[in-house]
Amino acid sequence: MEELRALLERHARPDWTTVVDGVLIGRAERAHEPSASMSGVVLALIAQGAKTLALGDRVYEYRAGQYLVASVDLPVTGHYTEASRARPALGFGLRLDPSAIAELLLQAQPGDVARTDGGTPSALAVSDAPAELVDAAVRMLRLLDRPRDIPVLAPLIKREILWRLITGEQGAVVRQLGLADSSLSHVAHAVRWIRDNYRSAFRVEDVAKLAGMSVSAFYRNFQAVTAMSPIQFQKQIRLQQARLLLSTHPNDVTTVGHRVGYDSPSQFSREYRRQFGAPPSQDAARLRDTTPPAAQLVP
Repeated sequence: MEELRALLERHARPDWTTVVDGVLIGRAERAHEPSASMSGVVLALIAQGAKTLALGDRVYEYRAGQYLVASVDLPVTGHYTEASRARPALGFGLRLDPSAIAELLLQAQPGDVARTDGGTPSALAVSDAPAELVDAAVRMLRLLDRPRDIPVLAPLIKREILWRLITGEQGAVVRQLGLADSSLSHVAHAVRWIRDNYRSAFRVEDVAKLAGMSVSAFYRNFQAVTAMSPIQFQKQIRLQQARLLLSTHPNDVTTVGHRVGYDSPSQFSREYRRQFGAPPSQDAARLRDTTPPAAQLVP
């Protein structure tokens, strides 16, 4: 873990990216106020500090030596709870590729991968990081000091990290990413549709049909994955988008409300205040100074 911290500290960038596609490095010198963002479909391994994420009514806390897996890109609220200039929060992230997971599942021998119980797992899960996973993350970051090796070795280490996840404690969450007909994949399809059409009203029956499920099965699985109903999910997306727009258009509250799908300014103000603790007109002015970048949530 000590080497992991040193590598993360040395190679951290302001935009959280690295030269290895899909590999992220998070670094923060202060504990931010809770902030809304999308989770991404990622592995996030904390090497130093601690973080809290909220998804609906579920709260996930993870700290140094633990990792979080997000199997669906969902609206979350999160912040670092332990970070300082003397001891910054540090995290390793890897975007999860469903096609790469599917390929590994096809190559696995009978008995290599534990069978699931058939239930639909939550989209977020936290576990202690095994030594093998930490070691693979360290070897991935070492490549940043040897750019010549990246094209050959980075894909191999990515596959190893995915295999550690697939066969690890949260394997059921990760494996469903690679299964085209899993409940999670059907819900993820519906999630993408709602995200793309969040401004418009919809009937749950129509989205269930789009996801290839009965209404009762869709609602049950959607709730299991996202900790929200489809309508609550749409509201979260609308309010997050509104907050983003207000950070650049603080004096245009009514227009922002209409742009994200609210016909009633009073309803927009009421729901915004319930979500963020202040009406949009008061919240807008502070956003430009206090809202951290969305990427701070993961890793």
